[in-house]
Amino acid sequence: MSIKDIVKSYTRSAKRMSGDEKTFAADLTSKDFNDPAVHEHTHEAKVDYTKIKKSPPMEEVHKWQRDHIKTDDQTKEGYPLNVIIDPTMREMYQVVNNAGMTNVFDRFSEQQPTQCKFCIEGLSCQLCANGPCRISQKAPRGVCGVDAHTMVARNFMYRHVTIGTSANIFHCHQAARTLKAAGDHPESGLKIRDAEKLKKYADMAGLNANQSLEKLAVEFAEWVIRDIHAPFHIESKTVEAFAPTKRKELWRKLGLFPGGGYSEVAYAQTQCMTNFTSDPIEFLLRSVRLGIANEYQGLFMLNILQEILMGTQEITMKKQNMGLLKENRINVITNGHMPLLAHVAIDLASSDEWQQKAKDAGAEGIQILGHVCEGQQLINYEGTNDQKSYVGQEGEWLSQEYLLATGVVDLFMFDYNCTMPTMPIFAKKFGTKLLSAHPVIKLQGTETLDFIPEKMKEQAAKALEMAIEGFKKRKAENRETYIPPHVSDCMVGFSTESIKKALGGSLQPLIDQIANGNIRGIATIVGCTTARYGQGGSNIFKITKGLIENNILVLSGGCTSSVMEYTGLTNPKAADECGEGLKAVCKQLGIPPVLSYGACVDIGKMTHTAMELADALNIDTNALPLVIGAPEYLEQKAVADACTAVALGWLVHVAPVPSITGSDVVVKTLTETTETLGLGKVVVEMDAENTVQIYVDHIEKKRKELGLG
Repeated sequence: MSIKDIVKSYTRSAKRMSGDEKTFAADLTSKDFNDPAVHEHTHEAKVDYTKIKKSPPMEEVHKWQRDHIKTDDQTKEGYPLNVIIDPTMREMYQVVNNAGMTNVFDRFSEQQPTQCKFCIEGLSCQLCANGPCRISQKAPRGVCGVDAHTMVARNFMYRHVTIGTSANIFHCHQAARTLKAAGDHPESGLKIRDAEKLKKYADMAGLNANQSLEKLAVEFAEWVIRDIHAPFHIESKTVEAFAPTKRKELWRKLGLFPGGGYSEVAYAQTQCMTNFTSDPIEFLLRSVRLGIANEYQGLFMLNILQEILMGTQEITMKKQNMGLLKENRINVITNGHMPLLAHVAIDLASSDEWQQKAKDAGAEGIQILGHVCEGQQLINYEGTNDQKSYVGQEGEWLSQEYLLATGVVDLFMFDYNCTMPTMPIFAKKFGTKLLSAHPVIKLQGTETLDFIPEKMKEQAAKALEMAIEGFKKRKAENRETYIPPHVSDCMVGFSTESIKKALGGSLQPLIDQIANGNIRGIATIVGCTTARYGQGGSNIFKITKGLIENNILVLSGGCTSSVMEYTGLTNPKAADECGEGLKAVCKQLGIPPVLSYGACVDIGKMTHTAMELADALNIDTNALPLVIGAPEYLEQKAVADACTAVALGWLVHVAPVPSITGSDVVVKTLTETTETLGLGKVVVEMDAENTVQIYVDHIEKKRKELGLG
């Protein structure tokens, strides 16, 4: 059979499997794919930076943002400019849209109304060759016999929780590898910046902290890695060492105490095999068990490891947004969630040697800016505060295509999560060099580094050389560029340690303010932003405004932190927008009503703060006046994190609606039954005003149970 005949056989098979005679793929052309080698249409896009409506200065932007969310017009009419509230994205969206280039907001519009209602409700399955199956009144079971309750619950765990949990644990594993390399190979460019934290947590793990830092780093890293790789039937040492005692007792009673994280994921995915488990409650409880592994072998331990390597947060003022880019500087963007190589690159770029190399290339210098969660982590770590090459954070994940469209990004270095598949197209059009810093993420036509912690100094040098070459090419071609001038001043660097330090060494002053009612409770607004109608940052901003007006202190993490920054809510001046009690506290301490903890993976730090509050009050974590909110959650890690919150006994609000509404059993279990077991529960609500009221009511209920007025 010839190659041509083989191709024809695929086409014939596709027709046989589909409901009509024509396949959807037949209409696609080269311009519909992301490989820059075949995307000859890139040059056709005509970019004009002059024919756009510019945003006013930031003070006027802030006033417009506040007026805008009162109008309740974030619908499909006027989309997407009626949901984009970041002034830089408002400008750069117009540039890209006018040029006819693909971009995230236009792609959302193109997906309407073809997005599948079966998938939205969780009533579709593609696990076996008898499918895909979709559940309806006409066909209430899949071909194998699976009903709606099992299909929805299995999809929830398989498509969301297992992937999210494995991603966070994988991330922690890479950080542990890096700490081990810092101990074994000091010449790698890696440093142990917080020795006391290493000793503290190694001691809690039962290790001998009275040995050399290098040996202790290796031993602690290996302890973490062994626990991640342990079998599912052997209780996790990490959970045992760091989880609250009362929670551990409950988890053992309910059979939720996890073993090794990787093995837990393997067990859960095995359960999802066709014709294996069909009990929907088992899938949901297994998801909570995964949520515990997600926290202690993922987020919590990841945060500890990265702080040992990069330094613990210090509260400080930093800057955010695209106005930090400079036409005559070499601009490096480091994107993702794992700023390990980025941190070494910042060290190098801050040296006189590399600044001189930049000047020799005709630049005024070299500067590095973080994007999405990686940028949020970098501006929060103490070690970056005095490094002259690092200048701030760029924005949320929705903005990355528009960021490259400025034409001044010389290197876009990405490592882990939230790098759009379209970046090669934008890189080709706007002359940006792309570099993947980890083989777990590969884009077409893009160079990928292996992740070798022992060689990070060498790899960081290679990245900086690429950036210099990118700058030379940009100047040689005399490309037209445009930098939106907007920058926000924001207070960052909040964590359990930095808050305690600011309060005189204890959380008691915060507890006193909660007890006297100036602070009614705490809400964590975390996660992503989405391109949906009514979202795009607008929903996050609207909810947060409502919360601080009700004297609820907000902790932010993830792309939500970018929203808080470009709306001015992480500036101490925002105290004037609070209710009288919270306003008084913020004014007294000189802090904003939104405390940025950094990235989505820094949710582990928020959990740490909550656990210490519970310990100080001698209560279980589920008794705290606390709500977890993900008002614009995007992907699998957010769902795994929600399961973590349920395991710790907290109310979790998510929007948009997760894919569970096709089963009333699943909905009832997650929204009611779990709470009766001493766990938390999930609330789904799209309306911002209703969401605020849900938060307020829950916090007041918890205050009453604690005997607080």
